[in-house]
Amino acid sequence: MKLILPSAGYATRLWPLTKDKPKCLLEIGGTPIIEILIHKIEELGDAIDGIYVVTNAKFYDILFRWSKDFSSKIPIEVLNDGTTSNETRLGCIGDIQFVIDQKKINEEIMIINSDSLFDFGLKEIYNFYREKNAPVVLIYDVGSKEMAKRLGVVTLDERGVINYFREKPEEPPSTLCSVATYIYPRETVKLIKRYLDEGNNPDAPGRFVEWLYRVQPVYGYVYEGKYYDIGTLETLEEARKEWEKKFGREK
Repeated sequence: MKLILPSAGYATRLWPLTKDKPKCLLEIGGTPIIEILIHKIEELGDAIDGIYVVTNAKFYDILFRWSKDFSSKIPIEVLNDGTTSNETRLGCIGDIQFVIDQKKINEEIMIINSDSLFDFGLKEIYNFYREKNAPVVLIYDVGSKEMAKRLGVVTLDERGVINYFREKPEEPPSTLCSVATYIYPRETVKLIKRYLDEGNNPDAPGRFVEWLYRVQPVYGYVYEGKYYDIGTLETLEEARKEWEKKFGREK
């Protein structure tokens, strides 16, 4: 299985911190967010045999140098999607397909947004995926319908299969939300191109799930823990305070 870490956004809401630095290299507890993620991924052992970090032309050199200095148990390759501005970006789903095309991926993939921060392990969702042998989306109960309005909202049937998914609905029927972690079998990976060829939204990765659950069963794995959405200066500072309170400052 290959892991794709989309990192091609320009994070303008986090300026000036991200004016000349990709969001995934901002530090939490003294460690870049992307390194915290990769250490969690390494807990899966040999289940993941390659990591692709997809970025843009502006941040490619920075992330390429980082990848050479960072020691990982899993091979890491940084790919440049060639875009240079927020207006010309491919979008997250477009970048995922870019990696699939460039590396000729014909196998299972895991996708985690490289600005995600969470305090749980990935073994449980991976084992759940193996049990179901079907697409799996990581789900978190945000506990507030006001907060849910800003995210991808989900409802599940009695089997744990998604029967509703909407990005940023005005009237959320649930507080269960997708947190941008996905595992797709090989046959589902092939559907990403079909989704894009039909002219669908190439940006938020939840848009693909919104389309996919009508095409084939998609399971939601609900976890208990803490998830941090690093989208603004305020949420970054909140995450830093909460993370250091819980885990202390990383060495």
